[in-house]
Amino acid sequence: MTRETEKTRRQMDDLIARLDAADRLPGADELRSRSYDLLGAGPGASAVDVGCGAGRAVAELTERGVKAVGVDPSERMIAVARGRWPGADFRIAGAYDLPLADASVDGYRADKVFHELAQPERALTEARRVLAPGGRMTLVGQDWDTIVIDSDDPTLTRTIVHARADLTAGPRTARRYRNLLLDAGFDDVAVEVHTGVFTGPAMSPLLTGLAEGACSTGAVTREQADSWIAEQRARAMADRLFLALPMFMAAATAPR
Repeated sequence: MTRETEKTRRQMDDLIARLDAADRLPGADELRSRSYDLLGAGPGASAVDVGCGAGRAVAELTERGVKAVGVDPSERMIAVARGRWPGADFRIAGAYDLPLADASVDGYRADKVFHELAQPERALTEARRVLAPGGRMTLVGQDWDTIVIDSDDPTLTRTIVHARADLTAGPRTARRYRNLLLDAGFDDVAVEVHTGVFTGPAMSPLLTGLAEGACSTGAVTREQADSWIAEQRARAMADRLFLALPMFMAAATAPR
């Protein structure tokens, strides 16, 4: 294994660990369940989970009697998903080129995916191709500019949040869900916002990641990042941490 491959594997394993941690946060189960309900996902239906990661949603949809397919561009992710959920259908593919026939699924779901896409419009064109007429689409994700964090230095906090947001391909894609879906020709477009409020140390890795990302861009100094991280850790230990994370969930229907 080359050094670069080892680095990539470590990065992917770190991402899997962070996704697993996110799945354990308060409210995460309810958020996923709501996305399945909006799909109308029931026995006999078929659905694709795009950017499936380690496969939890595919497994939960299967438990509901849905014929679910999980796709992810990462070979490592698909290998982990197949190991965790033997017998489930996982395939290596990206959002722009799904390994599915035209009009072949009743539901399309993408959770924390579209902000990673440089061309979300292209992904929606592909979604329309694979969805059967009247099929349901659900998108879930955060707007990276709207993370609310209490801090002794709100100006520095604003700088950190926005600098980290700008490292993402589409940091504000979630606020565009409705217009993107309308422009792509979907019907019955509706958007919900589910805001998680976190006050404990479980969010410390996210907060650290925000500061480290901002530091990597030069938006803040190493000293500023370290000081801000230390403040947030102290807040968590003293039960004074406050982080509000709005999650946007859009649902729509493919044209009949």
